[in-house]
Amino acid sequence: MKNKFSRMLKRGASLAVLVALCTAGTAFAQHQAIGFTPGMPFSEGYVAGNTLYVAGQQGPDSKGKVTGTDITLQTTNAIAAVEKVIKKAGFQMTDIVSVTVYITDLNDVENMNRVYKKLMPDPKPARATVQVAGLIGGARIEISAIAVKH
Repeated sequence: MKNKFSRMLKRGASLAVLVALCTAGTAFAQHQAIGFTPGMPFSEGYVAGNTLYVAGQQGPDSKGKVTGTDITLQTTNAIAAVEKVIKKAGFQMTDIVSVTVYITDLNDVENMNRVYKKLMPDPKPARATVQVAGLIGGARIEISAIAVKH
């Protein structure tokens, strides 16, 4: 009986140590900048634990310009830029839980939504769409996202 109790106590202690190690692992979770260029004031994304924060992404054309391009192309390219950061961090588009869309002209929302619905996976993440007075470089749209690994 005494020997059986001793084995149970050892198993319990081992389990407690295992749980403590697993819990401690989340406290020391991964923190990593994604797409950081020295000298720049931001990273394209940042992983903290199991969460990825994607900086605002614009949709320039193949020459790197956003001026003169329509909202459909800019939205397509902005979502592609978000996806590039998501994949570079080892996440999937289905891991996105929240999106913020910054748009300069509310008349563009209908066309933006048409592209967004087609390119973002179901179920769609939570989203806020905000009209802004202007975006850097003359962009018409910028999209930021938060993704959580499940």
